[in-house]
Amino acid sequence: MKRYQTLILILLLFVPNLSAAEDVGTRQEAMDMVRRVKALAGSEGLQAAVEGVNSQRPEFKIKDLYPFIYTLAGISVAHGANVKMVGKSWITTKDQDGNYLIQAMVATANSHEGSGWVNYKWPHPITHKIQDKSAYIEKLGENYFVGVGIYSGL
Repeated sequence: MKRYQTLILILLLFVPNLSAAEDVGTRQEAMDMVRRVKALAGSEGLQAAVEGVNSQRPEFKIKDLYPFIYTLAGISVAHGANVKMVGKSWITTKDQDGNYLIQAMVATANSHEGSGWVNYKWPHPITHKIQDKSAYIEKLGENYFVGVGIYSGL
C-alpha cells in the first residue's frame, strides 16, 4: 500500500509539469513559425503577413508561441500576442536586465547572416510572469524583421 501511495505522490508532483511542458514551444517550432510568416509575406505580400499575425491566424498561434514584425527602426507593425503594441516605437525598450532588446533584434536582422537568436526577459503571454526568453529573428525584406520567441524557466 505504501508503495502505491509513493507512486501516486510522484505522479501528482511530476505529471502536471509534463502537461505544462507540452504547451511550451521549441526552438525548431519558433524557427518554423518565422519561416511561415516570411513565406506568407513572399507569396501574398507584407500586408497579408501583418494581418495574419495581428489576427492571430491558427498557424501563428501555437502553444505559447507567437510572431512579431518590426521595422528596422524599431516600430512594431504586427504582434501576435498583443496588438496594442502595434504602431509604437520600442527601439529604446529595455528588459529587466537593462538590455535594449529591440536594438539587439535589429542588429541581428542587419547582421551578415540576417538571422539569429536574441536573449532577453519578457512577460509570458499565459502566466504574465517575467521570464527568460530567446527569440529567433530573421530579416524580412529590406526594412523589417520577424521574430518568434521561446520562454525558459517555466
